[in-house]
Amino acid sequence: MKAVVVREFSPFEQIEVGELPDPTPGKGEVVIDIKAAEVNYPDILVIAGQYQVKPPRPFSPGKGGAGVISAIGEGVSGLSVGDRVSVQVEYGAYAERLRAPAVNVFRMPDGVDFATAAALGLAYQTAHFALVERGRIKPGECVLVLGASGGIGVACVQLAKALGAGKVIAATRGPANVAFARKCGADVAIDLATIELRDGLRDAVRAATGGHGADIVIDPVGGAAGTGALRAMAWCGRLIVVGFTAGDIPTYPANYLLVKNISVVGLQWSDYRDRTPDWVARVQDDIFALHVAGKFNPTISRRFPLADFKDALRLLRDGKAQGKVILDVAN
Repeated sequence: MKAVVVREFSPFEQIEVGELPDPTPGKGEVVIDIKAAEVNYPDILVIAGQYQVKPPRPFSPGKGGAGVISAIGEGVSGLSVGDRVSVQVEYGAYAERLRAPAVNVFRMPDGVDFATAAALGLAYQTAHFALVERGRIKPGECVLVLGASGGIGVACVQLAKALGAGKVIAATRGPANVAFARKCGADVAIDLATIELRDGLRDAVRAATGGHGADIVIDPVGGAAGTGALRAMAWCGRLIVVGFTAGDIPTYPANYLLVKNISVVGLQWSDYRDRTPDWVARVQDDIFALHVAGKFNPTISRRFPLADFKDALRLLRDGKAQGKVILDVAN
């Protein structure tokens, strides 16, 4: 089968599309003919060997996608050959066929296309667990989303609105991204490129909330924006650390957490996938249901054929992706 093949860990510019053996399902597994794969920032780290999980080589990257089940392994129930499904895995989705544990495979609703189903995967799962499980969102609360024009950022903006947030504040860089965040549903959008992050972000959030501050901060960025957001939080606020796309891992002063009763918590979503797959399946059903009900549509900014995967990854590396980027594997 055709696949993006990593034979040695390296920058993604040094790998190519090649051939890997067709997979066969083992016990509890299915094989999926992948139609669309989602492109995520961690894929860059996985390819380079800089991610916390290092796959055995050779391998294909890609943490999620959508397609049609073509083979079923022993002991699998509730799924059939021909089912249209989405899937979440540690790696392997940049390929024509993917072997996956059946517990990580989800039936797609009727009328949802493969690219949309793929886009409603990792970023929306991360956003849901960040807001609901780690952030304990309550109706009417104010949510500040950093990196709000990226895949996770857009998912957080849209899900926060769908879950009843009182005000959603998007923080991003550049006028185009600010306009995009507003288009995706943010009530307020802040251009981080135009303010001083330590105090300016705090002042902008307070101005947008009548002095209250942010009850929840979702931070997939880290760096100076992450530490600046801490100062923008309300009493008993919750900051959820999702990632560090800025490259710098922030530190948080414990005295500030104490005097404002602030919580800083992390989210490693793949642990939920591996430890509590039934929970993840329920969340995916909820995400699909909200989409079908018209609460939000994933914003797919670019689609590339599998052969052009490097162009897709460059968009994420360079911070130029708005919303989701998808590989059309079947084409």
